[in-house]
Amino acid sequence: MPMIDTMFICTKQAPPLETRNAMDKIKLKVFTEAEVTAEIANRALNGWYLEEGWLKRKYTTAGWQTTLMLVNNIGFICEAAWHHADMAITWGKVWVKLKTHDHGGITVKDFELATKIEASVLWKPNADSSLEGIPNKFINGNS
Repeated sequence: MPMIDTMFICTKQAPPLETRNAMDKIKLKVFTEAEVTAEIANRALNGWYLEEGWLKRKYTTAGWQTTLMLVNNIGFICEAAWHHADMAITWGKVWVKLKTHDHGGITVKDFELATKIEASVLWKPNADSSLEGIPNKFINGNS
């Protein structure tokens, strides 16, 4: 029996058209540079910025393990949203880039995803919570 190379079996395929989100079927407005800047402020997406046509964010982590957890968290959110970020990863840093590729720019999808990423990756228990929160450095939203 021949060996099967599993690296080439697991390829991502789009779901059938009839099961796709209605947002995939409509043309979304592409934000201008001024609108992107205003929307970043309106949504209080501190740390996010416009650069070279991308909505970008840099996160600093406590090290490699935290970096991997962060990347997996962002990956899960993107997959669940069916809107995928580009990421650059080093030992203690993760850069996230968002753009709606099929529209050629930044759309509401990118802002919704940035908002969800931000809320998830920077979440910590409130001071009055029974949850203690990690005592060590973890993920820092400051550049």
